[in-house]
Amino acid sequence: MALLKSGWLWRQSSVLKRWKLNWCDLWLDGSFMFYKSENRRDFETRVSLKTSCVNVKSGLECAGVCPPETHPSENLLVVCLKNGFTLTLCANSEDEALAWKLTLLEARRNTVFTYNPSDDTYQTVPIDSHNAVYAMPGTGCGGIQHVWVHRDTYNEGIGEQIALGLLTGMAAGAAMRSLLWMPFWFC
Repeated sequence: MALLKSGWLWRQSSVLKRWKLNWCDLWLDGSFMFYKSENRRDFETRVSLKTSCVNVKSGLECAGVCPPETHPSENLLVVCLKNGFTLTLCANSEDEALAWKLTLLEARRNTVFTYNPSDDTYQTVPIDSHNAVYAMPGTGCGGIQHVWVHRDTYNEGIGEQIALGLLTGMAAGAAMRSLLWMPFWFC
């Protein structure tokens, strides 16, 4: 996958609202990756812009956000996500913030194609290409078929299971409450 932009950005933590410096990679498939260092060994988080990004604001559009010390508010970037969360970032200059904004918007809307030279066709890459199966035919007659399954396990959260459990518990509680009053109805 092609790298659209990479560089250092300040990222504000969601709980304590502290600023920390991260190396960021923006890939063509819409993956926005955050690392602790430039060597990309200490992975922190990934945001899929194609599936979760609603809007990107920069500069003075980011009202109510305090930038890190020694940085003006013109360097701010706010990525609004579908789940109501916001990703607050700060670049080193106003021009760099605008460049990141335009690149983020481009990565959010572009469709990714791959070229298959064996049958001269283009295929679209799935939105969540981190959970994809890649097959590569072997060379020659009766070659070996190689299959790679690349799967991101950090994205398999238990949020849906918790929500379903809460809903089931509420339904069971409502049913039990009505059954507890049943003896008084027949008196």
